[in-house]
Amino acid sequence: MNQTAAPGQDTGPQAAVTASTVLPVSPVRWLRAALMTTRPRQWPKNLLVFAAPLAGASLGRGDGFAYALLAMLAFACASAAVYFVNDVADAERDRRHPVKRSRPVAAGALPEQHAAVLAVLAAILAAGSGVVIREPLLAVTVSAYLCSSFLYSFKLKHVPYAEMLIVASGFLLRVLGGAAATRVPLSVWFLLVCSLGALGVAVAKRYTELTSLGPEAARHRPAMRWYRPGQLRVAQVLIGAGMLATYLMWAFSERTGVRPWHLASALPLTLALVRFGVLTARGTVRPVEDLITRDAVMLCCEAAWLVLFCTGLYVG
Repeated sequence: MNQTAAPGQDTGPQAAVTASTVLPVSPVRWLRAALMTTRPRQWPKNLLVFAAPLAGASLGRGDGFAYALLAMLAFACASAAVYFVNDVADAERDRRHPVKRSRPVAAGALPEQHAAVLAVLAAILAAGSGVVIREPLLAVTVSAYLCSSFLYSFKLKHVPYAEMLIVASGFLLRVLGGAAATRVPLSVWFLLVCSLGALGVAVAKRYTELTSLGPEAARHRPAMRWYRPGQLRVAQVLIGAGMLATYLMWAFSERTGVRPWHLASALPLTLALVRFGVLTARGTVRPVEDLITRDAVMLCCEAAWLVLFCTGLYVG
């Protein structure tokens, strides 16, 4: 039966979203919405906890692989907590975005109250992991990630330049968390490589947003009004060059001597950086992480780098 809306009653898209948050949802659909909010496509980022053991050719302590897995799960829970909070905080803004409007919270598939509860549970699991295994440094890195990310969601995301540093720190803290869990010491040069790589990804994120959305970018993310495409492009090139230079310094400063395989691995790394620059220049609305993990040429460069890198570690 058709019903006539009462005078003054909102019948637009906003009302539809609000109504969908109070209608009963099947458990399967609710679970799928909750899972999608955790951004499964972003899960590979948590593999960065294995960077320190890989670079050091050692799993560190006994059962190091198990500790590294625990660190990966801890950061998976921490990032899930951040995504839940971020989607609740940005629900209104996401509804005006051409891609982000389909996120479960913005679309009304996952009620905001439910997302908030899931965020609390995920944060407790993440921060408690270091306590359970009695590894305070892991608890500290996970807690630092949670605190900085929550500050970003509610305040710092509107502070130009600082917001990019916060995004980059999320990648770096994963590396530090993996080193803490396995007790593998980090080379200063390798830490700089990871830091510059993370910053390069953060700058690329803003560049692609600015070039793909144009004037609408500032409406979605107010800090974007402070950025210019040319400025970000130059920064991306300089950061890439710095990353390559520090990578070579790491290869030359290895305690066991210079390894030709690691010097050779700089070539596919260079090709990957060039390819990344080409992909980000296309003004795509796809997440930057997709450019790294779903482009065939990038995957070939990354595979070649990994083979040469691992060969340098394990072949005398």
